[in-house]
Amino acid sequence: MTTPSPLSVAIVGCGIIGVNHAQAIARVDGLLVTALVDDVPAMATALADQIEAEVGHRPAEYARIEDLPADVDLVAICTPSGTHVDLAERALARDTHVVLEKPLDVSMERGLRLARAAEAAAERGLVVSVISQHRYDPAAVVVADAAHSGRFGRVTSAVASVPWWRSQEYYDSGAWRGTWDLDGGGAVMNQGVHTVDLLVWFLGRPVEIFAQTGLLAHERIEIEDVATATIRFESGALAVFHATTAAFPHAPVRVAVYGSSGSGTVEDDQLGAFSVDGDERDRSADAVPAGERVGDEKEADSFAEAHARQYRDVLAAIREKRAPCVGVPEALLSLAVVRAMYVSATSGEPVRIDAILTGELSDADVRTGGVIA
Repeated sequence: MTTPSPLSVAIVGCGIIGVNHAQAIARVDGLLVTALVDDVPAMATALADQIEAEVGHRPAEYARIEDLPADVDLVAICTPSGTHVDLAERALARDTHVVLEKPLDVSMERGLRLARAAEAAAERGLVVSVISQHRYDPAAVVVADAAHSGRFGRVTSAVASVPWWRSQEYYDSGAWRGTWDLDGGGAVMNQGVHTVDLLVWFLGRPVEIFAQTGLLAHERIEIEDVATATIRFESGALAVFHATTAAFPHAPVRVAVYGSSGSGTVEDDQLGAFSVDGDERDRSADAVPAGERVGDEKEADSFAEAHARQYRDVLAAIREKRAPCVGVPEALLSLAVVRAMYVSATSGEPVRIDAILTGELSDADVRTGGVIA
């Protein structure tokens, strides 16, 4: 059998996230970074140097998506969050597949616009996927399978916490950081969005959210550094969510899911206590054997491997002419949960998810973000 030629990938945005995408793509047989796009030439050159040193192939450098050669198959968007949809639309106009770094965007209006564009693109055989790499972690897969198959019994509740620290220097390092227009929010939108995504994946469709936010440990930013929320799901399950960038020096991200016949915990991407089928014994060692656990590599390699798992699914979706496991609809629902938290924090009232998804409550309703210093 003839091995298919690698798909040609262009990375748009050559900063920290672009570097991680390049490292992830290098782990995937069947993908090759051939082009880099950045309006700061030095950024593209630095990443090209790194890729050449590590892979032995030097990507070409461009200033705009429109300058890319016609033979690029896949465009990876790794720019500030508020630019994602615009760049994805420009890539789709060239008939290329698209991967967007999380979140989908910072605007529901633009997110809904991309959902329509992605649906039309799918009819032309194009794949659009949004990075939700933790859905591919072995621990998360085990918990999701147990929740969805009934091995937890009736899922009743969940508690999720993202207790991270970001220094003032982190926010001062880029003019876009800590802004509503390009960052789209703070601890929830940027640090907590993956955990929001896991909650939605584990517990199903959310119905209503009540949230509060604050800016308590940082200066010169518009967005929150701490947030709490309660979420009610269509199934009746309830969840508590907490995210902060003001928890010095850092603590593990933890998601615990509880049911009438079992429960499971994911802590820093590892499977913690895990019981199913009404059996009190901890089955975590059987569910995810030690050799399959995340983190056996050094931290940087582990981070790249998480993205690589999703890229392998994207590659398979392209070759098998199917939808990716995480597309725009899944990312749009997680974005709606984040936006609902900000609307609720602003209004002081519970917010229905459908009101966000339909545009009944707009992006204008979160300009202050409910941040209380």
